[in-house]
Amino acid sequence: MRKLYFLVPGTGGKFACGGLWAELKAFKLAQQVCSAEVVTYRQRETDKLFLDDLLQESNLDDVIFVISWGFDIAKLAKKLQSYNVVYHAHSAGYKFRLPASIPIITVSRITMGYWGQKAPNSLVYYLPNEISYDFKNLNIERDIDVLVQSRKSSEYLLNQLIPALQQKCRVQVVNSYVEDLPGLFNRVKVYLYDSAEYWAQQNVSEGFGLQPMEAMACGCQVFSSVNGGLSDYLDPGFNCYKIAGYSQEYDVQRVLKVIDSTISPNLSEDFFAEYRPENIITRLQVILAELNDFFDHKKHYSSNIPSLTRGRLLNLFIQRVNKKFRKKYFQGL
Repeated sequence: MRKLYFLVPGTGGKFACGGLWAELKAFKLAQQVCSAEVVTYRQRETDKLFLDDLLQESNLDDVIFVISWGFDIAKLAKKLQSYNVVYHAHSAGYKFRLPASIPIITVSRITMGYWGQKAPNSLVYYLPNEISYDFKNLNIERDIDVLVQSRKSSEYLLNQLIPALQQKCRVQVVNSYVEDLPGLFNRVKVYLYDSAEYWAQQNVSEGFGLQPMEAMACGCQVFSSVNGGLSDYLDPGFNCYKIAGYSQEYDVQRVLKVIDSTISPNLSEDFFAEYRPENIITRLQVILAELNDFFDHKKHYSSNIPSLTRGRLLNLFIQRVNKKFRKKYFQGL
């Protein structure tokens, strides 16, 4: 099995974000299946390989480069076009296309559907992000009524809903890194998450949305937007509540009702099994076996399935219109 090189711009500093942590988690899980290393390509780090140095090696047929940083994908795909490359897709909506020679592993089903449409000749797989066993319900007393993390939150959430709730219940707003997030979630009754506005401004989708699921695993009642990858697992009315529901007053009413009730989430561990390490490792073993077969095949064969380029789509449109025209005016002549 080929070695995996997980390409990231850097492993900290200005590159620190949820997407980086998710990628590094995937790297750790991959190490349980095959040989894998982290490689940086923007920021040199003393204990990490650097991409430009690595590419000086003569034989890299026995490795697979895993690229994931959305804004860098087009440049990296071009730079690595003569090597074995896999795109680990967290979000969707970036304005680039990929050749059929680059398989795609997606972290959500909605992203899988996006690439299934946009890259119909590429191999596409589903490998969800990991929810570690640290995120579990400790069944302790909850002294925080409402929790919200300010990053990615909408103006409505921060400037309207939270101030209204602060007049009626105990609210905590987090605007920095939390060392013990599972511990914090276990103190919370209701967790609020509203990222639709943020991702609309970025012109890309919410790739997975880890925090609402982590909060659910810790026994929180979740009010959330259901954009992008959140729609994979959130089911308003059944395992969560849709936030920004018509009016601020209605949101306040619903949140307070949940706080004051004895209702507790009734999600079994089976619900989270798909996202726990064991399932991800099992899926990764299958995916990597197929990828190694594919890269063996690619050495001897070229791609020969017509791509859905703009030119081909225009030609198909003209053919369809011409066929309808001929059927309407010349049938039976």
